[in-house]
Amino acid sequence: MTASDQQHVIRRNAPAEPPAVDAHLLQQLADAHGVGTSFQGWDGLPHAVSLETLSKVLGALGVPAHTDEQIRAGLAEAELAPWRKTLPPAVVIQQGEPAQVPVHIPDGVPVSLRISLEGGAGSVDAAQQDVWVQPRDVDGVAMGRATFALPQDLPLGWHTLHAEAGSVTATATLVVTPARLDTARDLEERRGWGLATQLYSVRSKRSWGIGDFSDLADLAALSGARGADYVLVNPLHAAEPVPPVQPSPYSPSTRRFFNPIYIRIEAIPELAYLRPRKRAALEKLREEVAGLNKDAERLDRDAVYAAKLQALELLYHTRRSPSRQAAFDEFCRISGSGLDDFALWSAIREDATPDDPMWTDPAFSLDSQEAQALRGRLEDRIGFHRWLQWICDEQLESAQQAALRSGMRLGVVHDLAVGVDHSSADAWTLKGVLTPATSVGAPPDMYNQQGQDWGQPPWHPVRLAEAGYQPFRNMLATVLRHAGGIRVDHILGLFRLWWIPSGNAPGDGAYVKYDHEALIGILALEAHRAGAVVIGEDLGTFEPWVRDYLAARGILGTSILWFEYDGDSPLAPEKYRTQALSSVNTHDLPPTAGYLAGDHVALRSHLGLLERSEAEERAQHNASLEKMFALLRERGYLPGAGTGGDAEEQTIEALHLLLSQTPSVLLGVALVDAVGERRVQNQPGTTEELYPNWQVPLAGPDGKPVFLDDLPANARFNSLLAAVEEALHG
Repeated sequence: MTASDQQHVIRRNAPAEPPAVDAHLLQQLADAHGVGTSFQGWDGLPHAVSLETLSKVLGALGVPAHTDEQIRAGLAEAELAPWRKTLPPAVVIQQGEPAQVPVHIPDGVPVSLRISLEGGAGSVDAAQQDVWVQPRDVDGVAMGRATFALPQDLPLGWHTLHAEAGSVTATATLVVTPARLDTARDLEERRGWGLATQLYSVRSKRSWGIGDFSDLADLAALSGARGADYVLVNPLHAAEPVPPVQPSPYSPSTRRFFNPIYIRIEAIPELAYLRPRKRAALEKLREEVAGLNKDAERLDRDAVYAAKLQALELLYHTRRSPSRQAAFDEFCRISGSGLDDFALWSAIREDATPDDPMWTDPAFSLDSQEAQALRGRLEDRIGFHRWLQWICDEQLESAQQAALRSGMRLGVVHDLAVGVDHSSADAWTLKGVLTPATSVGAPPDMYNQQGQDWGQPPWHPVRLAEAGYQPFRNMLATVLRHAGGIRVDHILGLFRLWWIPSGNAPGDGAYVKYDHEALIGILALEAHRAGAVVIGEDLGTFEPWVRDYLAARGILGTSILWFEYDGDSPLAPEKYRTQALSSVNTHDLPPTAGYLAGDHVALRSHLGLLERSEAEERAQHNASLEKMFALLRERGYLPGAGTGGDAEEQTIEALHLLLSQTPSVLLGVALVDAVGERRVQNQPGTTEELYPNWQVPLAGPDGKPVFLDDLPANARFNSLLAAVEEALHG
């Protein structure tokens, strides 16, 4: 599409625009800052972004674009911006690949470039290249560009560039990343499978009404003994520090630290030293929520968390042994200022509402006098929230060790959410690298025809680079500290994100590009250091080359049985991707028992989410099921037909056996499928009043709770896991 064609499309399809801006100039400025001026919709057609939206998105990036004068100034500044900096904000390269770094200094001034290696491992010099670039006038000063070649044998890691030119000195972060992450290599030789579950829904008879880290350890040990190589859990990111808490694990308060609601109280060593009166108080707290364990309808996070926090307070104030105190101190040292800042936010947030204007007050920042004064006044509360994270870390380590002892090759695989809530800890502590005037979401698609607004501020691509990508690195390092893998939700967001300016409808947004070479490279580096596999959730609308790029970097993709088609027919198993985690369903779909019965059609009809009649929707659903049944019968996995009772269980096993014939290195088994649960955990497009999203306890086909303690004797569970293990490794 030419610029004139694009301009014509924008004027024809977009809502009325404010006058006085030259569309062509505005599109040029948008291109210069990685803002998409059009996008391909789910209908396969190009859709133009309105001029007003382009101006708003550019404004959120810090580029005024409401008049032609501002736009022309912005275009000129975009050309000069690199010349104003001696070094780029950050340089991320692949190990073994040739790379050059531009250095901008006054024309004619000699310059050198040195690389300090991570951890004080010495330094090396970069060689200046014989590359001449026409000097540029920058605010009346003739600036030249020197080009340096980086050594190709630099070790992996986080290094520092030092440029010296007379009295001018500058530093920048240099990150050397793996050209390809090889942590999944073992899986190519022997494929693996594992369970996927929402941890909060998986309770044992020792739980406090919600699944916890000890339940995770037990589930890992239980499935590992049956041949599983991993257990994939929902994001375990921290939510609010006090009730009420956000039910969705995908709208956390931070992506770096963990949710204390998952702490198993009885696994904290200091419990043994509680004095009788405090021990009795703790037991009473447990008794108050014990009945919630039997509720098969809805989880009560607020009641559970309120009780756990009181119990945790008792344990926090119990004296620790010298070795325990030393371990706590070391954890705080390793976690650094990031933990201090999160604990400060948590302490303040205990007595402040999420919509308190202080959170968005530019004067109230981490380094403000008011915040510094609060650090002193809230010292004990800050210490409490640091301690909670230490306990989370210890119990996650125990869960991972239990998984590995059971024979799992990967162990716990964490899920990384796309972002954080607008009223979150990260939104305040990392406001310098986030863009609060916008939200992340998705353009309209066949399932959400108005688009989606996830209510999360995106990374600011330039400021994140200027921060040396440290916030991104720190988040990954913490999540991967006790993990064998990480699933990155909407990994396409590391390439581009759908930005929705404040006040706009979800569909009235624009894609903003990110430096995917840098972000994917850093992801690969941190996973390499942790020895962890990376699984990218690469579903949805994306450019075709993205999957190829991820595969080339050693990042596994995601294949969902119901989404994999070859024309109008289900994709044959042998045509699936090798470098992928393949599963029958995902957390945004009903469990397979409910899907086969069409429960989701009835639910969406009841909630008013269908665009056509229930009868039409059900007819299409049944037609797609019949195509899948035909493939199962063709491959000999489904001798008969029909659903209900044994037939339902047989069909679910058949679907998993079909997937076992794919070349995919990992196969996923949803715990809900293994026990016959029918209810969906999350129904997109609904609010809590309409459906209890993320609050559905694990239950069986009879609607009664399923406890971890019962799984060893659960015939359905054992049958499905044995069938998958036999199919892969028999």
